[in-house]
Amino acid sequence: MAKALPYHTIHEIFTRFRDAEAEPKGELHHVNVYTLVVAVALSAQATDAGVNRATAELFKIADTPQKMLDLGLEAVTEHIKTIGLYRNKAKNVIKLSQILVDEYGGEVPSSRTALQSLPGVGRKTANVVLNMWWGMPAQAVDTHIFRVGNRTLIAPGKDVEAVERAVEDNVPAEFQLHAHHWLILHGRYICVARKPKCGACLIRDLCVFEDKTPDPLPGKAKR
Repeated sequence: MAKALPYHTIHEIFTRFRDAEAEPKGELHHVNVYTLVVAVALSAQATDAGVNRATAELFKIADTPQKMLDLGLEAVTEHIKTIGLYRNKAKNVIKLSQILVDEYGGEVPSSRTALQSLPGVGRKTANVVLNMWWGMPAQAVDTHIFRVGNRTLIAPGKDVEAVERAVEDNVPAEFQLHAHHWLILHGRYICVARKPKCGACLIRDLCVFEDKTPDPLPGKAKR
């Protein structure tokens, strides 16, 4: 596995990210920690925009575990039917809501282990919730962070857990809280899987990725 970038280079990268957007936000819509858990669980193999469309009406009428249970599986399924794997996801939403009511008094627990015990909630989902709601510097590694971490050598790793540890180990403490959002957004909009938009990249001169896309020719508009 390739060695990570030097400390000062990583510090400069995140300084630029912070200067460009000091308070990056997740793009999943939610009204409280419960709806955040549901939204993130629904986002697996789906886009944030697609989840937001599906939950816009759902969260107006079911923003607590008990309200979701009262709505019932059939209605939940109907609300989220535009999302991939919606039938299984609807079952998980009902199951996790029941567990929250039965075991946690309707409240969402604030430990990674407890969150991961909920149906449909994996480590990435738990880390998103811990970070976005409780301000814990947890690193939720998705395909975007995995790609950016390895391309740039900010956080190289052979699997998502290795990249998660690399972000925690390599990124200076002052940037930890927002690190995963900066990396996700960079991977989603600039360092995309195919034809990365290197001409628009604010860390291009610090990136070691060898297969950079060339800048547009003079007179051509950048995309």
